[in-house]
Parts: sequence; structure tokens; C-alpha cells
Amino acid sequence: MKLIDSIVTQAASIAAVRRDLHAHPELCFQEVRTADVVARCLTDWGIEIHRGMGTTGVVGIVHGRDGGACGRAIGLRADMDALPMQEHNTFAHASRHPGRMHACGHDGHTAMLLATAQHLARHRDFDGTVYLIFQPAEEGGGGAREMIKDGLFERFPMQAVFGMHNWPGMKVGSFAASPGPVMASSNEFHITIRGKGSHAALPHNGIDPVPVACQMVQAFQTIITRNKKPVDAGVISVTMIHTGEATNVVPDSCVIQGTVRTFTFEVLDLIESRMKLVAEHTAAAFGATVEFSFRRNYPPTINHKAETAFIRSVMTEIVGEAGVLDQEPTMGAEDFAYMLQHTPGAYVFIGNGDGLHREMGHGGGPCTLHNPSYDFNDDLIPLGATLWVRLVERWLNAGRPPSA
Repeated sequence: MKLIDSIVTQAASIAAVRRDLHAHPELCFQEVRTADVVARCLTDWGIEIHRGMGTTGVVGIVHGRDGGACGRAIGLRADMDALPMQEHNTFAHASRHPGRMHACGHDGHTAMLLATAQHLARHRDFDGTVYLIFQPAEEGGGGAREMIKDGLFERFPMQAVFGMHNWPGMKVGSFAASPGPVMASSNEFHITIRGKGSHAALPHNGIDPVPVACQMVQAFQTIITRNKKPVDAGVISVTMIHTGEATNVVPDSCVIQGTVRTFTFEVLDLIESRMKLVAEHTAAAFGATVEFSFRRNYPPTINHKAETAFIRSVMTEIVGEAGVLDQEPTMGAEDFAYMLQHTPGAYVFIGNGDGLHREMGHGGGPCTLHNPSYDFNDDLIPLGATLWVRLVERWLNAGRPPSA
């Protein structure tokens, strides 16, 4: 690997910041302390900052040796929020706040971008401008969308924007990037079936919503197997069914909830419309009524071809061809999708390893995302920062990416 020496030298101090953030996790739109830490670091390095975008977001501005006169600009984004879950780790930097945990590595993403900021501010081996985007509320809050509403791309115009996520199970020293859909849209449904309660020994006096729900759950899967093209990806997962209060009572109602994931809006439109029809007609067939609600959350994350090819070439310079993998699409969701809808760019993965980096005191579970025993691998800080720095230098000095 071809790491930048000055970043390696400062890696331990940045890792200490990362561990401090891990010990003090904050949930979406509550990242006040985290934003303070970020702002203080950037200010200490002489970087201009703007705060309050998307509620708690921070944007740092680093101009190159030309003072940004050429007008070219690139954006680098890191997310800052934690998850509402209890940490099982007991090592020194474990969460000090019950029910809150950095279980997705956003503390590490922030640290990698801070290491990048420190190097860029000290060296400025590029023309143009770098916008360092520290984003709140990725975990369900749509912080990217809120920063855009607050004028992110109008106030800080850039020709491309890039984001990076650690990926457990992928070897340390490797990256993954591919054009096209890399993460799915995230959507949720809420269905209430209204029947008629009765004594469970006299079910003919009522309209039981439970068998209606069972029919619906089974029928929804035929949308995936019989309505959607087999080559198009799509998932319908019923994750909650709530009904009843006693064993001898047929309930009045039953609630079904779950999630839908797709890589395209066409498939999403199909699934939503078919689910609504199935729900309405299934309920009617049993003499029940239904209330159907479908909420679209994050859109699919779709990488742009030219920008993805460009960052892959930078990755190859750092870790060699063998270390640059194809990015297998995942049905997980990511609100960086909103930024890619607005501005060309790419969202890429960096290998977090198999969990052996965790110190004594880690929980008994695997080191996977959203697991209470997860911890970010600090060895990634100099590698991730090196990628960001080399991307900035090549992109801005080249002026534009190669043609798609």
C-alpha cells in the first residue's frame, strides 16, 4: 500500500479522536458534541467552517494553492450519527451512554475525513476547492436531504461528491467501487386490517382479521415471484404483525408492518401498487376493511459511471489492482443517495476486516454493522484518508474525470 507518510504519522492522534466520538455517541440531529469536536479540529487546522446545515451538520472549506480561483471543486462526505442500541463492548472507549452506540462506523468515517482535512490544510497540493461535508442523521433521519434543503450545493457548488463506508468481512487494505446501483431504496409499509371482534369460541359472529393478515403476507411474496421480472431485484419483508390481547377473543384489528427494498423506481412503483391492490381485495374477500400506508424513505444509491471509474483508478494506485474489488450491490440503504441524485459522484466501500482488530473487552457477537459488538478498525484511518487526499489531488489537478 502507498500510504501518505504525514497521515500515517498523525494516525494515532486521529484515532484518539475517533475513540472519543465512539465513547460519546449521539443520535440523528442530536450530534451537538460531535459537531463541536469536528468544528474545533477544523478550526485548529485553519480551515473555514460553516455550521448548522441540516440542523447539526458541519462543512469545512479548504482552498488549494490557487485560493480556489480556478472554480473547480469536489465534495467529500462523512456521516456522524450513532444508532439507538445498547453496546455490548466493555473496552475503554465503549459507549458511555446507555441505548446509544456507534455500531455502523460513523465515528470512523468522521475520523478518516478529519485526517484528510488535516493533511489538505497543511499541504494544499491542488488547485480549486475541497468541501468537507460532515453530515448528521444518516440512520433514518435523512440528514443528507436536510443539508441539501439548507442549500448545500448552492452555497458550496461542486462538480462531484464522494462518500465512503467501512465494510466488515472485506479484507483490510481493499476497496470496492462499481457503477450503477450499489445500495437499495428504503421504504416501509403499515397496514391495518379492520375486522369484527367476537368470542373465540363463536368466530362466526365476527370477522377475524388474523387469517386475512396471513393471506396477505403470503400473497405479497407472489409480487416478487410472479409480478416482478425475475432479473429485477426487489424485497418485501413483513417484520411485524401485532394483534390480539387474549386467547379467547377474536380481535377487532391486526397491524402488519415491514420494509420494501428495490434498486429502481420502476420496480418500487410496481411493488407499491400491487401491495395496495392485494391488501384491499384480500380484505374485501373476507368482509374486512383495510388501511394501507406506504412511505418512501431513502432512494436507491446509484453511482455515476465516470466518477466511479475515476476513483477506482485512484484506489488502484494506492492498493494495486488486486485490492480494488467490484462492489456487490446490497439491499441496505444509504441517504448519500440524495447527494448522488443532485451531483455526480460515487459511494464506495473500504474493508474493515474480520473483527480481529477489536481489543479485549469486545462483546461476544461478530464485528458486523449494527451489531452490539461492532467496532471500527482504526487501521483504516490512514488508508481512507490517503484515498481521499489522492482523489482530491488527481481530480482537481486533472480538472475533470475521463469521459464515460
